[in-house]
Amino acid sequence: QVHLEESGGGLVQPGESLRLSCVASGSIKSSDVMEWHRQAPGQRRELVAETLIGGGTRAADSVKGRFAISRDNDKNTVYLQMKDLKPEDTAVYFCHVWGNTDGHYYHYWGQGTQVTVSS
Repeated sequence: QVHLEESGGGLVQPGESLRLSCVASGSIKSSDVMEWHRQAPGQRRELVAETLIGGGTRAADSVKGRFAISRDNDKNTVYLQMKDLKPEDTAVYFCHVWGNTDGHYYHYWGQGTQVTVSS
């Protein structure tokens, strides 16, 4: 079993930056995909950024150039560096990890961390 714990959320003004962290306790493989999702009030959860199998990262068009995902496998941690934050970035941000072992897929969600962008 894997437990994911996010941190780093908070209240910031437009244009400011935040870095979110998600620490995984338990068995995480370097081949597991680690993602950040977000959900604003009344809206569907959406994928913000992800690490790709085999390396590399991808970000949603809405955050491309402003958000960057990275991971430290030694620390079982994935980060989301967010800059030039906008009010529309306000949401609960969730960490998601998924992978497979011998064809059996698994996935885990964190509890989320609130990011509020407001002047």
